[in-house]
This record gives sequence, structure tokens and C-alpha cells, in this order.
Amino acid sequence: MTNLESLQSSDYENKVVHAAIPVILDFSAEWCAPCKRLSPILAELAMQWEGKAKFFSVDADSNSELVSLYRIMSLPTLVIIKGGKEVHRLIGLQTKEKLAGEFGFHI
Repeated sequence: MTNLESLQSSDYENKVVHAAIPVILDFSAEWCAPCKRLSPILAELAMQWEGKAKFFSVDADSNSELVSLYRIMSLPTLVIIKGGKEVHRLIGLQTKEKLAGEFGFHI
């Protein structure tokens, strides 16, 4: 699905809520074609933003608690979290340029 580190509901508190830097959650699923197209873009941006933000992949099919918590209705959905709170979200396939701009504005 993605090259990003996978996040499970059990890791959420430690890796997201208490994170020292902003976190980007990529809600996706194995069967989602747009998610597969977005994956290499996110992997590239994760390397580019290393140390400034942490990227996690959230499998929507196996993490219903997180899907419910963030009221995810469409895939892919990217949620930007700072200080344990959502500050922005993007829904659907996005270009690298659009993502870089959005991430840069919120990080």
C-alpha cells in the first residue's frame, strides 16, 4: 500500500498525540487505486520533510477506531495534526506541488 510507517490504533497516543513535530496521517486502503497513486508522492515528501514532520500510513480497513475518530468518509484522506489536534485535511488524490504547499503552510 505505502512505504510510510504503518500506524495502528494502539500506537496512536504515543506516536501522534505526544509527537514533538507535526504528524501527517495517510488514511488509505489496499483496494484504493488513488491511494496507490498517492503513495510514492507521500514517500518522497516524507523524505523531503524528514525532521519537520512525521508521516504515517493508516489502513482504513484495519483501524476502524482511527477512521471513526477522524470521521473518514473518503479515501485517500490526509490529516495534518499539530500538538495532538487536527489542523488541516486533504481528501482525494493530490499533486506533489499541492501537497508540498499545504504541508508547508501548516507545518
